This record gives sequence, C-alpha cells and structure tokens, in this order.
Amino acid sequence: MHDTIFEAEDESELDFAALLEASFKNETIEKGAMLTGTVLAIDNQGMIVDVGLKRDGVVPRSDMEAMGDIPEYELGQDIAVVVITPEDRDGNLLVSVKQARAYTFWEEAREQMESGESFLGQVIDANKGGLIVPFGELRGFVPASHVGNLPRGLSDPEREDHLHQLVGKQIELRVIEVTPARRRLVFSQREAERQRRAVAKERLLQELQEGDIVKGRVRSIRDFGAFVDLGGADGLVHVSEIAWHRVRHPSEMLNVGDEVETYVLQVDPESKRIGLSLKRLTANPWDELEKTHHVGQLVEGTVTRVVSFGAFVELQNGIEALLHLSEIADPPPETPDLFVQAGDTLLARIFNLAPDRQRIGLSLRDVEQHVVAAG
Repeated sequence: MHDTIFEAEDESELDFAALLEASFKNETIEKGAMLTGTVLAIDNQGMIVDVGLKRDGVVPRSDMEAMGDIPEYELGQDIAVVVITPEDRDGNLLVSVKQARAYTFWEEAREQMESGESFLGQVIDANKGGLIVPFGELRGFVPASHVGNLPRGLSDPEREDHLHQLVGKQIELRVIEVTPARRRLVFSQREAERQRRAVAKERLLQELQEGDIVKGRVRSIRDFGAFVDLGGADGLVHVSEIAWHRVRHPSEMLNVGDEVETYVLQVDPESKRIGLSLKRLTANPWDELEKTHHVGQLVEGTVTRVVSFGAFVELQNGIEALLHLSEIADPPPETPDLFVQAGDTLLARIFNLAPDRQRIGLSLRDVEQHVVAAG
C-alpha cells in the first residue's frame, strides 16, 4: 500500500514538473517588463539574477556603469530589473538595473501627476522648444507654450534667448504627461502657476473684507480696467474706479508692474471676484464741491467729449460737468458741435448743482451778461 502511495506521489511530481517545464516553454517575456529577482553572481561582466524563470537574467556591466556610481550589490540581495532584450543571439535574457531604478521615478512622476501637486525643479538646459528639467534620474520637458510669463510674438531667436535666461533657476512645475514607453515626461509651469493662484485666491476670498486696504502690483491692463496681483490672486480695478475724474483708458494712469495700494470694494466668493478701487483712497472732490462752488458761479473748463445731447466739460478739480444742448445757446443748436469741439476751453455758468448725485449742469447762455455784470 505504501509503495503504491509513494509511486502515485512520484507520478504526481513528474506531472507537475512536466507542466512547469511546459509553462517555461510557453511563457512570453516582453521588453519593458518589470521583474524582481535575487542576485546569484557578480563579476567583471555584470550580474546574474534569478528572476523566477527558466532562464536567469543577465545584467550587462555597461548597464551598471551607466548609473555613474555603481551601487554595492551583494549575493542574495533582492533587486528589481527591467527586461531590455527577452532573448539575445546567445539566448540570454538581458535585464537592466538602471531602467528599473528609473522605473521608480516614472512611478513617482505618475503619482505626482495624479495628485496634482506641484514641485520645484531646476532648469538645466533650454532650446527654442522649451526647457529641460531633471526629475530624479529622468529628464522632463517644459514646452515653451507651458512656460510662465513668456512674452507673445517673439521670434525664434528671441524666444530661445528668453528661455536660456531661465537655465540654472528653480521654477514651480506640475507633471502633465507620463509616458514611459515613449520616454515622455512633460511638465507645465503655467499649470503650476494657475494652481498656486487658485489656492491663493481661495485664501484671499476667505480673508479679505470689504473696506480693507491692500497692496498689489498691476499685472495686466485691459480696456475696461486693470488687474492687480494681490499676492497670487488678481483683483480688478474697473476703469471707473481708477480716479474721480474720467479716465478714458487705464493706461493713462497705470503701467504693468506698478505697485499700488487699493481699497477692497467687493468680495464675491461665489463668482470668485475681487473688486478694487484706487480712487476711494483719495479725497472725493464731490465732498468739497458745495464749499467751493455754487449755483450761478462762473467756472472754466475743457470740453472732453461731444455727444448728441450736449458736451462734457472737465473742471479744474477734475470733475466732469454736463453742458446740455438746451444750455448752449438760445435757441438751442441742432447739434452741439456747431458751437463746441473737444479740447475747447469754455467759461460757463453753474445752473444746477447736485453733489449727492455727482452732477453739475453748466450753461453758456447769458454768460456774457454775467461777465459784464461781474465787471
């Protein structure tokens, strides 16, 4: 009975060995596969690694030397390797410890991309296409279109010169593409900056209160106003909030890069908008108007614009007053430009004064009589 049992066990072992042998013959090892194994031998030619297959993996000496400082490997040590050639002309399974070590950086880069976190990288080289930034033992690329604050409209030599000025500097980056098979590791400075500004804006939206006075730097100028960087987040100074007098375009009063002190007009967490004002930090000329002006007073001003219903006249204190068509002459002209043009200097009479509504009405009618009477 016992002999029968042992014989059955022997047959079972033979069957298992045959199946295992067949699996070795049928298994396919692809280039780029990551394997783990144990160091069996080390010599001047490289290393032999047991990777759990029929054939041991061979690490060429050149692969080890390509890492610069060759690590101190020991017999019996467990290591990771990447298949570089499933079978060479001699039937060897060639594996790489260098690529395996790089693989960990690919994984780290992938995790970095998935987390969305930014990191500081040092630019080591540049060309007209972008920047080269190391990531561990890998090299990542920042396309020129993802470089922050790169001026538009530059020629190829100008763009390349601008990018070379960043060599040696540390910049904030986000990982936006990880493709090990194509050796593509792509970073973006613009995305990192956009994320940083979004976080800063959320913080400011929670901290800022209407009426606060904050300092910032003019970041950009548009027809409708100027955006001021408050430290990572932008607030808008509308053109109407730049000065108490009429400003035709923000560039008349502001330049990109100007440091300014602003008054917080509005904080809207839902729309994520911050409204700022420059004029609220200066004296309001309308507040003093009743002390310095009165109905019937003759004032001098300059015509700033002519419209169909009259003309606007800027007084010496910067306030704009309205000269209505009906107050230009008696009878009124068909169009105001028959009597006044932009840039004209006029002597007019105040006939309506409403500081609470920020309105002054002027008249040219009977001004000469007032001048004679005053004389």
